[in-house]
Amino acid sequence: VQLQASGGGLVQAGGSLRLSCVASGRFASIAAMGWYRQAPGKEREFVAIINSGGVTNYLDSVKGRFTISKDDAKRMVDLQMNSLKPEDTAVYLCYGVIRRNLGRPSYEYWGQGTQVTVSS
Repeated sequence: VQLQASGGGLVQAGGSLRLSCVASGRFASIAAMGWYRQAPGKEREFVAIINSGGVTNYLDSVKGRFTISKDDAKRMVDLQMNSLKPEDTAVYLCYGVIRRNLGRPSYEYWGQGTQVTVSS
């Protein structure tokens, strides 16, 4: 199982970016996919997640600005980030809880990070 993230970049404060993450490989199902972020000198923090039923959860500071969505057929999750602030600057990491085989437990997987830089 591999998670491939894309879509980071440099944007001015108030701007928007869209991140995407695609899960590839052989697996039975995706329980949830989402995003974490890590800024220099800071701990990794949860940003947003969406489960197989479409239920979402967000970090309080991004509520109303970020929207997570999924495309089951493409095994993809997107994070639309609007009204970006300099404090959103971080490496954003794709995360998935994936079951490789039916009847077996799900495991956590991480993709590579994509840099998001918001200038003031």
